[in-house]
Amino acid sequence: MAAQPMQNTLASVFWPVRGDQASILRLVVLAVAGTALLTLSAKLKVPFYPVPMTMQTLVVLVLGAAYGWRLAVATVGLYLLQGALGLPVFADTPERGIGLPYMMGPTGGYLVGFVVGAYVVGVLAERGFGRSILGMFAAMALGHLAIFVCGYAWLATLVGPKAAWVGGVVPFFAATALKTALGTALVPAIWAMVDRRAS
Repeated sequence: MAAQPMQNTLASVFWPVRGDQASILRLVVLAVAGTALLTLSAKLKVPFYPVPMTMQTLVVLVLGAAYGWRLAVATVGLYLLQGALGLPVFADTPERGIGLPYMMGPTGGYLVGFVVGAYVVGVLAERGFGRSILGMFAAMALGHLAIFVCGYAWLATLVGPKAAWVGGVVPFFAATALKTALGTALVPAIWAMVDRRAS
């Protein structure tokens, strides 16, 4: 069955497309709002074990589920462009640097992974995966996997495979499980609310 991206996203339910100019305004507003959420989620550090966690991967993947892959990828791309231009939108900026030098550092692969993760979840959301607990769990798990694969691959080129695994993957297992659970619960709950209002 062919995907129907504009009909299967939360964004299209809450803000339907009406006319070309309205569509452009809608895309701009949603993309800018998404980059603001990404920035806030990067700056918010929640005490956790074994390392503090940000909510950034949760926001990336929920944007994928809410926006669909095209708008989510564009939003994450705009966010990365803001960072490349030197805006302090990433975690630990400007303390640990800004712009392209920061992006080429240890977190560079994870930033690229944000695009891939948003794409994966967005594609699945457009096929209805966000409407059920099981479907959203699969989408969140695959989205997080995509982020970690990209992040680990880049980090391994900088510090070696073992150090990348120990320092860049293992400490985040518990936080990733929690964020996967949060996304799994949140998106289907919003869809259930939408369906109740429509009935």
